[in-house]
Amino acid sequence: MTAVGNFLEEFTDDIEGVCLFSPSSSVYSTFAEADLPVVVIGIENTVDAGTFVELPLEFRDPTERIRFGVEGALGQDAVEEDMTLLCLLGSFGGDMDTVMRVRAGAFADSGVYDLFANSRADPSVVRDVLEVAVELGKKGQKGKPVGALFVVGDAGKVMNKSRPLSYNPFEKSHVHVGDPIVNVMLKEFSRLDGAFVISDSGKIVSAYRYLEPSAEGVDIPKGLGARHMAAGAVTRDTNAIAIVLSESDGLVRAFKGGELILELDPEDY
Repeated sequence: MTAVGNFLEEFTDDIEGVCLFSPSSSVYSTFAEADLPVVVIGIENTVDAGTFVELPLEFRDPTERIRFGVEGALGQDAVEEDMTLLCLLGSFGGDMDTVMRVRAGAFADSGVYDLFANSRADPSVVRDVLEVAVELGKKGQKGKPVGALFVVGDAGKVMNKSRPLSYNPFEKSHVHVGDPIVNVMLKEFSRLDGAFVISDSGKIVSAYRYLEPSAEGVDIPKGLGARHMAAGAVTRDTNAIAIVLSESDGLVRAFKGGELILELDPEDY
């Protein structure tokens, strides 16, 4: 075991902080005595940790949990970008069984944590819509690039600030984003003009909506078109967020409060 011990010693030698994902009380007590910053990350602060970062969702993929947890810790100034962190979590059950060594700066300010944690809509709904947009960005529509606009949350106000471009196929339905069949429908309808309007709980309220809020005073990066301007304007005038897939450059962007808060390449997500 000497070789294994030497490896583990080198693995943890220059660690500058510890992130514990939903630890038991005994695990937290063990690390709380270490002479290092310790951050607990999870759905709830069940161990009464002094430094706690709330995860908006129980991510099944351990890399996603670490990605969003460390980004949340950076946003709360619980860790710094130049720190090397030891992350411990349970991937196959309740016990801690996975250890990862990461550089905090690799997760700095992507905007995804803020989108999930600080939106009016349920975080799982935001995730489901983002994943639809990302998949559309990867595959397109019949192999061709496609653009799409999803407005999520505060659906009543959004409907009042928009008008129909065509018959609403979801008018009398009670379908929700996240259902695989519904997601296929969203991808199919995305090739037509207009925005999707989705409620806080994920109900698809409408397709083919023309957003009418004034774009005056909305500041978006140069080169972005009408779809992005509409996304910025409607999120400034309501408590919704907007997720946009650009047909021209293939990037997914999110807007909140009239501002661009996220930009990602679907191939990297």
